[in-house]
Amino acid sequence: MSNLHPNQNSTWPVRADGFAVPYEVFLDPQLYAREQALIFGGAAWSFVGLTAEIPSAGDFKATQIGATPVIVTRDEHGVVSVMLNRCAHRGALVCREPRGNVRRLQCVYHQWNYDLRGRLRGVPFRGGFNGKGGMPANFELDTHNLQVLRVEVLHGLIFATASRTVESLEKYLGPMIVSSIARICGDRQLEVLGDQRQYMHGNWKLYAENTRDPYHASLLHLFHNTFGLYRSTQAGACLMDDTHRHTMLYAKASTSDETVDREVYKDVRSYASQFKLSDPSLLAGRSEFDDGITLVIMSIFPNLVIQQIANTLAVRQINTYGPNEFELVWTHFGYTDDDAEMRGIRLKQANLIGPAGLVSMEDGEAVDIVQKAIAGTMGASYLGMGGGKAEDAEHLVTESAIVGFWENYQSYLGLNV
Repeated sequence: MSNLHPNQNSTWPVRADGFAVPYEVFLDPQLYAREQALIFGGAAWSFVGLTAEIPSAGDFKATQIGATPVIVTRDEHGVVSVMLNRCAHRGALVCREPRGNVRRLQCVYHQWNYDLRGRLRGVPFRGGFNGKGGMPANFELDTHNLQVLRVEVLHGLIFATASRTVESLEKYLGPMIVSSIARICGDRQLEVLGDQRQYMHGNWKLYAENTRDPYHASLLHLFHNTFGLYRSTQAGACLMDDTHRHTMLYAKASTSDETVDREVYKDVRSYASQFKLSDPSLLAGRSEFDDGITLVIMSIFPNLVIQQIANTLAVRQINTYGPNEFELVWTHFGYTDDDAEMRGIRLKQANLIGPAGLVSMEDGEAVDIVQKAIAGTMGASYLGMGGGKAEDAEHLVTESAIVGFWENYQSYLGLNV
């Protein structure tokens, strides 16, 4: 049973020299259940897909919000809807395939069928057979629809929520995040290039920490540091929205001094200057943003990461399965007006990310080794780099955005300190 109780004195540890996170938040099944109700099912907007994934009438995508299965659809009028993937009859999954195109949504169990906005349209044997059986006389189709969620679309990104009180999506995200999304997704039509899925044996919040942590990237990731894609000595920043829920990390390659870097990283394993690429074309991309930013990791509470690494663009969606297991779904995209060369660059650089990505593979290992090490223990992790407070930093040696995530987590779950 968790020692972290809502709305009363909490045992969440407090440090004068930084911020502490009790290990039990990564382990306790009661806290996990409350997250599903109060975060993923509460006053938050969750990412569910790209409009480019459902471009045509009848397209659907089956996905999740936290652990809850949902369906994203586009109907014959172009309306995008999101609904629980749960038949109103006996609770079975309605869509069992990850994607497809259909005229109606039909549950295989008893063939109840729904339109693309989740409205019940047909029930076999509703009137019985030969005057026997069937539904009650007062049975009405429109009282047995799929549960439909609120939906908002921003620059081709689809968000949904079960909350009727959470603010509009743009207010929830804040101006800095909205403009950062617009930079990558706003001016050009997106084109999906493919998906990768990564199953991790760890708590989803360990990955939420990871993507808000610019400090680890040049230490953990040998490829990043060795080939100069990302170093903590580069010009960059760690910025948050006003609520500190969401984060945008950015860096500019080729803004650090190689001589200085050799000194700074001389005893660091991940700076291995003896390595060379047998195929340098992997990193021979193009400059496509006029601000000089070459890396962006945007973490949007609770379940989305948007990334630009060189010319590799992707969204990463977190789906949860328990306190110690979650799935990361990477959807790679480009733009419909990309020429053949740029599409080839994006596909080649896709090797940087994903479960076996030259950059990303260590993140899954980091989640795994933390989850293994804290199992069955008490104690807390320590966040002190950059001062241990949730504040913007015009540099890349900070853990401040992680603190912002945890302060919001405490607020959502009613954990007082």
